[in-house]
Amino acid sequence: MGAKSGLALKALQWFVRGIQFLSCAVALALFSYFLAVASRHNYNIPTWSKAVEGIAGIGVLYTLAGLLLLCCVAGHPFASGIALILDVAFIGAFIYVAQANRGGASSCRGTVSTIFGRHSASDRLGSGLPSYHQICQMHSAVLAVSIIAIVFFLISAFLEIALVRHRRKERRFGPSPANGYTSGYAKRGFFSRFRRSKGSEEEAINPNTLPEHTQPDQLRPSYNTESTAAGPQYNKYGESGFQHDGQTAYPERTSYPAAGQQQHYGDGTYTR
Repeated sequence: MGAKSGLALKALQWFVRGIQFLSCAVALALFSYFLAVASRHNYNIPTWSKAVEGIAGIGVLYTLAGLLLLCCVAGHPFASGIALILDVAFIGAFIYVAQANRGGASSCRGTVSTIFGRHSASDRLGSGLPSYHQICQMHSAVLAVSIIAIVFFLISAFLEIALVRHRRKERRFGPSPANGYTSGYAKRGFFSRFRRSKGSEEEAINPNTLPEHTQPDQLRPSYNTESTAAGPQYNKYGESGFQHDGQTAYPERTSYPAAGQQQHYGDGTYTR
């Protein structure tokens, strides 16, 4: 289960990085075309267009590196921490890109605002060049992909957090009987979180401890050792006694003679 969820997270992050790469590539391609046309025909190049070009170019390099390294360092705390910071930074950067291309939000008819200034949509940049209407539509495309990039950079930031947490769980719960001695952590039901006290008691039991021996109800009497337990009616000296350390041991007196009668013992005569 753990391996499958980790693979699913990596596949989802790879898809997200792919969308980011395509969005950055579209913005880079269109603004590279704008700057090439402006440089060839001596148009004034605004500073914000160079900033958009730089953001799109760095975004292409970053997302391409993310696609290539995802299978190697996915979920690593250091790599994911850097990726999380860069994702948040690119969210702010593409907000700036969307704001710079806000002219593409119009219908691209009448007077349009483009990188080459405000002109009528029916005018053309020059012979063999696109019209301002087409330039406005290119700005609309950059605006659209910048919004898509913002959303997917936000998603990738949350996925980086999920990958780090999954990696920590994988390292915390190694192979065990609960997960069939495979990688990942054991399956847990929805209501298992409400049985934490019972689970903690079960975890406290050492699985390597041998079971306790059963205790018999009745213990066997023995004549060989004094440490062996015996029943309440058992006389350890036997019926007639035996020699121990040079002295003769006799059984305990359990009855006494009647009045006026004598009873002989090995240690003397008892008269009542």
